[in-house]
Amino acid sequence: MANDVTTKTTPVQTKTKLWLDILIFAVFLIAMDPHSSGISIHEWLTLSMFGALTVHLLLSWDWITQVTKRFLKKSGVQTRINYILNWLLFIVGTLLMVSGIMISEIAIPSLGIQLPRNFAWRSLHDLSANLVLVLLGLHTALHWSWVVKTFERYIFQPIGRLFGTGKQKDVSA
Repeated sequence: MANDVTTKTTPVQTKTKLWLDILIFAVFLIAMDPHSSGISIHEWLTLSMFGALTVHLLLSWDWITQVTKRFLKKSGVQTRINYILNWLLFIVGTLLMVSGIMISEIAIPSLGIQLPRNFAWRSLHDLSANLVLVLLGLHTALHWSWVVKTFERYIFQPIGRLFGTGKQKDVSA
């Protein structure tokens, strides 16, 4: 993604963010069909995602603060769209988590917390899950060049070197 706000990241931060994003994406795919995974796995996996999402935000904190400071002044259109999309994803994701906690059938009750049943929370949970799916698709699309570049650098190239499929010089000449 072309970006007019750059931040310095180390290879370790980039690798951490890549694996964390893969984990978040995989958990999200499992969580989107609680009937297949079972409600217990659905609830505990999504509760554990809170920690992974927090680390994701912390790894992106420099970018978040820089864009926040420059949003109305020096940011390009694509950066502004990305920033707004990220805030929408955060807000709707928070609604998804809060509503999920409010309708919890297993995880929260197993902690000794009984919450009142309310159909509005179920509706909000379903709506926010669908919105998160759309927003996550847009978020991934906006970051697709980063995904491809990072996969190439940290996954495909090391595998290629491992199996000797990297480019080799012709020494016969």
